[in-house]
Amino acid sequence: MSPTFGRCYDPTGATWGTPTFPWRLAPDGMATRRQLRAKGLRPGGQPVAAQIMRSSRRRKTGYAVAYLYRIDLAKPVRPMTPAKWAAHAAAMLARRTCPVCRTDAGYVIPGSLGSCVPCAYPDEQRAA
Repeated sequence: MSPTFGRCYDPTGATWGTPTFPWRLAPDGMATRRQLRAKGLRPGGQPVAAQIMRSSRRRKTGYAVAYLYRIDLAKPVRPMTPAKWAAHAAAMLARRTCPVCRTDAGYVIPGSLGSCVPCAYPDEQRAA
């Protein structure tokens, strides 16, 4: 058994306070938020049932953690209402609108440019 596996395997929760399993070895009947969403479910207010952990050089703690929720206690995802769809459409329109020429670019304006491509590179557009 590798040292990382030993540190990440704590099914009783004695070390980490919650039952902990190594990455990709989660028990059946539990899923992360993304896995629940893929099944059309949400945690629905239930507490974290367990966690999966792996070593990571990017994290200050040295571990990457994902929380697990019980599938049998999960609730279905709430459907989008017409008001939410309208708000989403308005937000996407704002992301597509160029702040310089105030037109809908037809694509999300890159943050690196800050404006649509014709406004960001006006000389190159005239030459073409």
